[in-house]
Order: sequence, then C-alpha cells, then structure tokens
Amino acid sequence: MIVLASRSPRRRQLLEMLGIEHIVDPPDLPEIPEPGELPESFAVRLAREKALQVAARHPGDYVLGADTVVVLEQRMLGKPATPAEAVKMLSELSGREHRVISAVALARDGEVSEHYDVTRVWFRPLSLELIEAYVATGEPMDKAGAYGVQGYGAVLVQKIEGDFYSVMGLPVRLVVDLLEGAGIPYRFTR
Repeated sequence: MIVLASRSPRRRQLLEMLGIEHIVDPPDLPEIPEPGELPESFAVRLAREKALQVAARHPGDYVLGADTVVVLEQRMLGKPATPAEAVKMLSELSGREHRVISAVALARDGEVSEHYDVTRVWFRPLSLELIEAYVATGEPMDKAGAYGVQGYGAVLVQKIEGDFYSVMGLPVRLVVDLLEGAGIPYRFTR
C-alpha cells in the first residue's frame, strides 16, 4: 500500500488508472519558493518535503509526494488566487511555449528518493473571450499555470513535447521507477 501525499484528484486518478493501491493523506505545507530558488529545485524540494511530512505519520509505509510547477521564461506560475489572476496567466501563456516541471519523491522512514521531469507545452493563440469562458468553468482555479490539460484546458494546447502525464501532475514512468527502485515492481494486474 502506498500513501499519496497530495490533495490532487488527478494524481489519485492516475494511481487508480495504473491499479496502484493507495490511500490519501494530504500534507500541510506552504508552497513558497525560497529566494533565488530555481523551478526544478523548488518542485523537487516540495515533493520531498510533502513525502517526508506525511511519512512521519505512516512509519514503515512508502509515501509518494509530488509537485508541479509551470514556468514561463524563468517565472514560475503558481495556482491563481482569483479568476482575474487566472485570466492574466492564461493571457500570458497564449501563443507561447512554457515548461511544466513535475517532481516526485518516495519516502519511507526518513529515507527519500526523488526524480523530476520537464515537458514543453505550446498554447495556441487564445482570444480573451475564450480565456474568460474557460476561467468561468472554474477548472483553472486549483492548477499551476491556471489550466488542466486533461480537462477543458485541452483546447488551449497546440503541442506537447514530453510526458503528457507530467503535465497532469504525476509523471507516471518516474513513479514506476521510484517504486521499482524501492523493490516494488509494477504489475499490470493486482
């Protein structure tokens, strides 16, 4: 049994899709970058801290933490606090390329392993009308960069270079690698 240290319903759905048995125990951490912290370091640090915090409550269990950061040029775009902020973020992403960095960490009894993935995403040019209609769905409000590629946000994307599941927030192949490294080989049937 794996403990998922996340509130994300998408991460839970991906583990369910893979048939990986798990329970959910969300962490309670501030998601604030340290001064000068690079996006990759920030995502890895948060994934590690989430996994370690929850692992302290589950001795002997493997705990999976994850974090996803959207980066436009060198600026990290977090989760929008308001619909107006979501409109602003999506307007900035319109017609441009950005990077999605997803990190995963597997912790058990103070030991932790971690990986991260970088995926490039291009948005098609978006009208303000389309952006406002998308924001009105409510979908962008709990997502880094203000969009969910697996939902309505799919219509915003022109091209993805890299791991689709990483853009959803959980790089599946890296999770399997971490589990296999811990002696838990993936099986297609459970």
